[in-house]
Amino acid sequence: MIRLLLVGLFAYTAYRVTMRIIDEVSGDVAPADERRKLRRQSAAMGVEPKR
Repeated sequence: MIRLLLVGLFAYTAYRVTMRIIDEVSGDVAPADERRKLRRQSAAMGVEPKR
């Protein structure tokens, strides 16, 4: 029973750490939706997107 509690606590901690890292990094990188919009807009204009 204690092993199950420890595994659950470990999984929750790993999840929180991962989400915190993703939140910190996501400010530097454009979300996937913005990249898709840029591709569609550039394709509609007949221009390749510059990065």
